Amino acid sequence: MTQNLSRSAEILRELIRCPSITPEEGGALTYLEGELTKLGFCVKRVTFSDENTPDVENLYARIGNDAPHIMFAGHTDVVPIGNADDWSSDAFSGDVRDGVMFGRGAVDMKGGIACFLGAVEAYLANNKLKGSISFLITGDEEGPSVNGTDKLLRWAQDKGETWDACIVGEPSNPNVIGDVIKNGRRGSLSGRFTVNGVQGHAAYPHLADNPVCGMTDLLNALLETPFDEGTAMFQPTNLEVTSVDVGNATTNVIPAKAMASFNVRFNDLWTGDTVKQEIKSRFEKGATRSIIRKGKDTPVRFEIEWIGRVSHVFLTKDDMLIDTLTNAIKAVTGKTPELSTGGGTSDARFIKDYCPVVEFGLVGQTMHQVDERTPLSDIDKLTKVYSEFLEGYFKT
Repeated sequence: MTQNLSRSAEILRELIRCPSITPEEGGALTYLEGELTKLGFCVKRVTFSDENTPDVENLYARIGNDAPHIMFAGHTDVVPIGNADDWSSDAFSGDVRDGVMFGRGAVDMKGGIACFLGAVEAYLANNKLKGSISFLITGDEEGPSVNGTDKLLRWAQDKGETWDACIVGEPSNPNVIGDVIKNGRRGSLSGRFTVNGVQGHAAYPHLADNPVCGMTDLLNALLETPFDEGTAMFQPTNLEVTSVDVGNATTNVIPAKAMASFNVRFNDLWTGDTVKQEIKSRFEKGATRSIIRKGKDTPVRFEIEWIGRVSHVFLTKDDMLIDTLTNAIKAVTGKTPELSTGGGTSDARFIKDYCPVVEFGLVGQTMHQVDERTPLSDIDKLTKVYSEFLEGYFKT
C-alpha cells in the first residue's frame, strides 16, 4: 500500500534518491534547481576548485529584491553508506515504512532542505513576498569544506548579495522537534606533533633515544590540567588525543619517532591563537619534565603541525532571528527551545561572518548511521515551524 506523502516528504524522497556522496552532486542540485526555478527563483550553479581537493558544485538561488533577506543554508552531500548489506533497504531509495522514511541524508541534512523548500512553496502560494529569500546549498559540508559554503558566500557577496539572517537546517534537536536552537558553536583546532628520537636495538638503549618516553611526558602535560571550567553559554574547552603511533612493526627496535594527533574544542575564553600558545606552553613544560626524569641534558626534540583551518567560536545574539524562530517553534510544538552551543562544527562557522545565523532542523539521533531515518511526522512538523518563521519574520 502506497502511503500518501506531504509535499516536503515527496521532496525529501527525491533528494534521498540522488546518490550525492561527497563530492558527487548526484543529481540533488539539479533537482533543487528545477523546483526552485518553478517558484521563480534565480538559480546559479557554481563549481569551485582548489589544490589537492576535489572540485565541488554548489547552488545559490534568490527570489525577491528587497529587505529583509532570509537565507536558508545547508548541504546536499552525504557521507558514505558503509556496507550496503547492513541497510534494511536501499540507502538511496527513500523507502517509507510505518510512517518513517529511510535513506542516507534523511536527517543530515536533506530533510532540512526538503522542509525549507516545502515551507517556502507554501509561503509563496499564500503570501505576497515582502522581502527576499535565498537558498545557499553546498556539496562540500561532509568533505574538506574547502570548495563549498566558504567560497560560495564570498562569491555571492562579490555579486552584491547581503543577508539579514540565516537558518542552517542541520539536525539540531537531540530528542524531539523543538528541543534546541543552536545559536553558536565552540571553536575547533586540530594538530599533530612528532617527537624525534634515535633508532636503535632494544637491548642497547644507551645507544638510542626512545621518543616514546618524551611522547608520554608531552601527552601528560597536555592533558593533566583542564583548560577552563566553561562559561555561561559554552561547555568547558576540551582536548582529545585522537591517535598515537610510532609506526613500528617490530618489538626489538627502539623507534626513531613517535607521533600523535589531537583536536581541541574551545569556548569563548579562547581564540585560535591563544589555544595554540597554551598548547605550545604545555609541550615545553612536558619536554622539561622529560629531561629531568631521564636525569640527563638530552632535549626532547618535538615538532608541532597545525592541521587545516581554525574554526572560530561564535555566539549569535540577534533577538529578531532567535525570538521569531522560538515563537514559531512554540506555536507548532508547544515547546520552548533551549539555546545551545554544544556539538561539533557546521557551515554556520562561515555564515556568522556575513549575518546572524542559527541552526534548527530535525532530530539527529540517526545521522551518519546505517538505516538513517526520520518520521514523516517530524518532516511535517519542521515544515510548519519554518512556515511560521517566514510568516513572523516578514510581518515585522
